[in-house]
Amino acid sequence: MFLDYAKIFIKAGDGGNGIISFRRETYVPKGGPNGGDGGDGGSVFIRTNPNVSTLINFKNKKHFKAFNGVHGKGKDMHGARGEDIYIDVPVGTMIKYSGSSEIICDLDKPDMIFKIATGGKGGKGNARFVSSRNPAPKIAEKGTKGEEFWIEMELKLLSEAAIIGMPNAGKSTLISSISNARPKIADYPFTTLVPNLGVVYIDDLRQCVVSDIPGLIEGASQNAGLGHRFLRHIERAKILVHLISPENDNIEKNYDIIRNELREYSEILFEKKEIVVITKKDILDENQVKEIKKIFKKRKLPVYFISAVTGDGLKEFKEVLWDFVTTQKKEDEEKEKQEINQTPVFRIEEEDRNIFSVEKINGVYFVRGKKIEEYVQKSDFENALSVDKLQRQLEKTGVFRALEEHGIKQDDEVEISGYRFNYSK
Repeated sequence: MFLDYAKIFIKAGDGGNGIISFRRETYVPKGGPNGGDGGDGGSVFIRTNPNVSTLINFKNKKHFKAFNGVHGKGKDMHGARGEDIYIDVPVGTMIKYSGSSEIICDLDKPDMIFKIATGGKGGKGNARFVSSRNPAPKIAEKGTKGEEFWIEMELKLLSEAAIIGMPNAGKSTLISSISNARPKIADYPFTTLVPNLGVVYIDDLRQCVVSDIPGLIEGASQNAGLGHRFLRHIERAKILVHLISPENDNIEKNYDIIRNELREYSEILFEKKEIVVITKKDILDENQVKEIKKIFKKRKLPVYFISAVTGDGLKEFKEVLWDFVTTQKKEDEEKEKQEINQTPVFRIEEEDRNIFSVEKINGVYFVRGKKIEEYVQKSDFENALSVDKLQRQLEKTGVFRALEEHGIKQDDEVEISGYRFNYSK
């Protein structure tokens, strides 16, 4: 089964807790602290696997969780790091946060690896807090939570040329004639219900990948027929092969319908280079060929005639296909180089982690910020020393000042990283 969309939940491992522990040693306060650190939680990675061609593996399995870090132990024993997990997806998979248009990553090359969720940090044991002023600290940190969220994955086929056209235009027959693809072929509409990929061998040294996209109809850009379920598969193609059957009543009208649907769906798609190909050349006479050429001459478009049944024109078509693909590749590579040279490089500085926001919702003050949330997650609210430390951290980073600027009063509720408490200063 071909599946090109999936929604899954991913959860990185939580960091292990540091512990409070003391060894027994003569003349050392409290015997000497030896509480070990907790291990970091495992992270979640997305990996492209050339042997995977669909998202079918995610039809039934929806939750993926990396392993938690192990808690620290006495005798300065640190907890083990949680094991990472790798999720294999097909080449061409694009990933977004669920319910958002923000693209997290676009995995368009084989063997790409992307860390999508970072494991929580392990908490420090009390051995880490030894100082000349406090040789026997009774404080340790908890591990922070690993990242977790729902993501949506969309597969866009990676082909250098996409064959498009009306249902029954002969797309499946063409791809089976020029490549190693073996799609299902019949005389009724929408025989092709899934895209087909095939490798076209021009000769021993030249080859390119083509895809046969299920037939488009009027209204496809508004999701009529097979709609944008398959329109998105055309987006990665270098060029479009617009296949038209002369058996259609009005060649010009049918051509315009498909072109309009491309424009309505995506201007980028509409502007892709296009080869117009008339199939079933064997049923046309010279006058019909001349009339069809006139139609596309006024549009300043070259048109090619082939017969997938007899093989007439296929060799010439493959050469034209190769020329178009290689030319477009060179243009795209040059464009990418220019974009790289013109794109400024931004570095995430450490102080950016201290950025936080305050928002009042239904009487509760929500404080959000990576560093601030880490402080709270690491705190042990059953340990007075740990709570005092958190108070000092929030004061130092300006959280209390920001809350006061937002009008907070004594005993108002504040929530940070899922923990809610009453404001008191």
